[in-house]
Amino acid sequence: MKAIYRATAGRIRQELGEITFLVERINQIWQRRQAPQSSDQDYLVDAVALNLHSFYAGVERLLELIADQVDQVKPSGAMWHRELLQQMTAEIPTVRPAVLSLEARNALDRYRGFRHVVRNVYTFNLDAEQIALLVEQLPATHQQVKTELEHFASFLETLA
Repeated sequence: MKAIYRATAGRIRQELGEITFLVERINQIWQRRQAPQSSDQDYLVDAVALNLHSFYAGVERLLELIADQVDQVKPSGAMWHRELLQQMTAEIPTVRPAVLSLEARNALDRYRGFRHVVRNVYTFNLDAEQIALLVEQLPATHQQVKTELEHFASFLETLA
């Protein structure tokens, strides 16, 4: 079991690096969209939407990894995405502390909902104002989630 904890901590840290790169990319694209001379603003909104989708997908992959490797149980059914977030805010006695705070879960839930929109709506129907809100909240959400997941990776390393 100790090797699994070390491997899981390593995967968390590696994926967090990728997610950080993605957050920087989102901010760069959004700044480019804000430029008044930008003639391709609609395409840049599409690019940001796809990258916001990837942000949440990356975080969710980590949460699934924790559910599989540490909790050894992952939600299933139609609401599994939401239930996974809830599972990560719960302490599991003798197994692990809560992975995420309620504040982080609530922030991530906005991106989870947006991920669903991106997957089910044509990009030309996306709401640029909604995307702007998510981009604005992204640095704080990313920092909080990163800090909490790094803390959890450290916890796993102490078990190993």
